[in-house]
Amino acid sequence: MKAVFLDQHSLDQQDLDFSALEAVFDEWVMYPQTDTEQVLERIGDADVVISNKVLLNADALKQNPQLKLILISATGTNNVDLVQAKAQGIVVCNCQAYGTSAVAQHTLMLMLALSTAVIQYNQAVKQGQWNQSAQFCLLDFPIVELAGKTLGILGYGELGKAVAQLAQAFGMKVLIGALPNRPQQLDRIPFQDLIAQVDYLSLHCPLTEDTRDLIDAEVLDAMKPSAFLINCARGGIVNEQALVDALKRGKIAGAATDVLSVEPPKQGNVLIDALNNDEIQNLIITPHSAWGSRDARQRIVDQMLENLKAFQQGTPIRQVN
Repeated sequence: MKAVFLDQHSLDQQDLDFSALEAVFDEWVMYPQTDTEQVLERIGDADVVISNKVLLNADALKQNPQLKLILISATGTNNVDLVQAKAQGIVVCNCQAYGTSAVAQHTLMLMLALSTAVIQYNQAVKQGQWNQSAQFCLLDFPIVELAGKTLGILGYGELGKAVAQLAQAFGMKVLIGALPNRPQQLDRIPFQDLIAQVDYLSLHCPLTEDTRDLIDAEVLDAMKPSAFLINCARGGIVNEQALVDALKRGKIAGAATDVLSVEPPKQGNVLIDALNNDEIQNLIITPHSAWGSRDARQRIVDQMLENLKAFQQGTPIRQVN
């Protein structure tokens, strides 16, 4: 049985152990990355294909009737035509809940970085402002304690719950918001009521037609001017131009995001442009790296092995088609 991994570098930084997974196959081929025009050539004699983000469309699947299993080295499945795979009897399995701890700690890190102005203080030290200070410390930028503040969470699945647990350890009050067009639950606060009272708003919901541009100019205007926005979910949930405008006008105190509407932002992005032009000082952007601890990435490899063994036993797990 032959396996082909189409985009190894999207997962592996030469720090993961593939030995157990590799040992299952008679032939194991890993490509650092694969362009669209290379897909057919590379999967032509494979029984199993592993892909993180490489597109496996209906045409590619139709031309490869020998395929038996597709292992997605991520949670998202939009890079595989699931309908065509099912029609051909190809089992498709993804990986799940591998990055909960990593994303939760990244979320709290962003909250702390905004609250302590750590980036601004670090830059001030690099620029020699502490050396020139008339007193023993610099207090040029406001510092906010998490204890006693209110955190609003939108998206209370595994990630949202993990963030809530960490926030409570810091002494925060946690409120869970209701998402649009979802059945009302007693422990959920209506969206408009939530945004007006939180000191921090953290997003952990999926990107759907109901959540696209959920955080727009109207919502940002309704937030406290002392509030912070954190997005470790999906870029399209926040209207990026509205966020730039709100930060420039001081409508909210700051924002941090690990995601953008288009990734990578090869054609530029309004948030990055504003950051690079020093138009905004209270914005932090990380490059969709929240999930990427070595521990989390090794869990993906381990889950792919679990998925493969379950498939071989005739009882697939984490099947998505």
